[in-house]
Amino acid sequence: MDDGSREVAEAHYELVISVDARRSGGYDDVDKPRMRARVYRVLEGAFAHARVARDALHMEDRGDGVLVAVTGRVPVTRLLGLWTVEVHEALRDENRSLRVPLGLRVAMHVGPVRHDDRGISGRAVDLACRLADSPVARGLLDTERADLVLVVSDSLHADVVVPGGKFIEPDRWSPAALALKEGEVRAWFHLPGRPAPAIPGPGGGADPAGDGAPGGAGDAGGDGGHPGGAPDDAEDLGARDGSPDDAREDHDEDGDGVPGADARYTVHGDMSHHSGNVYRAPVHIGRVTGDADRRKG
Repeated sequence: MDDGSREVAEAHYELVISVDARRSGGYDDVDKPRMRARVYRVLEGAFAHARVARDALHMEDRGDGVLVAVTGRVPVTRLLGLWTVEVHEALRDENRSLRVPLGLRVAMHVGPVRHDDRGISGRAVDLACRLADSPVARGLLDTERADLVLVVSDSLHADVVVPGGKFIEPDRWSPAALALKEGEVRAWFHLPGRPAPAIPGPGGGADPAGDGAPGGAGDAGGDGGHPGGAPDDAEDLGARDGSPDDAREDHDEDGDGVPGADARYTVHGDMSHHSGNVYRAPVHIGRVTGDADRRKG
């Protein structure tokens, strides 16, 4: 970023964007440069489509990702809205021809940033990097088989997401409490093109402050895969292995035969749950398969 008036000792409020590629360690020495080229192609193309000039950006290579600082003259709403949409669409396009889909974790925070000859620094930079690397962000990207997970700080959510705007949908974000090295913080998570993600565990999927939408059900269908097999962070999000014990329901605390309203299930196949029904004629529940006739009698 070329700004002759900038001094090392000065801190300027800027938007910090931390971008990490999913499971970068799973790429070999031949595939990693190709992955990195795709990341830059996606990000730089999105900046161009969002009309963010190159001289408004500071970009640092992080090996498996990119650290970006955007000058305050660019509206944050444009980056959180249009730029995010462009990143998502570019990722979807890149992944159409890939055996191992590229997945990105993108975190944003606005705060004081200091520039020197080697890059940028400050607590705002540290927080953005921590959010992108958080277990919740990693877990959502894997368990939801998504191309992109977006996470913002609590302050950025309150200032920009809650008021809404073009391509910014406040009801599609879910909060989670994160235990970082600096202490516990609250962050907000979004999967572009999907409802508010469900975030299991303490501090996830609910909005105790009442200033945003609670977490909703994720899109089980997904729009991508993940390299390297089973997700490393599956345990963090309560993922199951498909065994019969995976279909769980809350206890019937009031004794009326109906489980709690927040009953949750993880199903890999067909499932039917019935409770409190009275049948006055013969009924059949379930699929009729091709050998149904053979089993009659």
